[in-house]
Amino acid sequence: MSNFAIFLIGTAFVTLGLAFSAHKLGATPIWISIGSLIIVGLGIMIAVSKTRTKEKSGNDK
Repeated sequence: MSNFAIFLIGTAFVTLGLAFSAHKLGATPIWISIGSLIIVGLGIMIAVSKTRTKEKSGNDK
């Protein structure tokens, strides 16, 4: 399994846990959805930045 997939699975668990907690605390579904989308977006951005391979320039040897 790739590191990217592991990051996304972790992000999904965090998102589901926080969404469940927000539901139990009485947050409305619209705010839970908005928060979940933000967390998923951040998770994807972090996963891409952490797993992206560095391109070598002409000076690197």
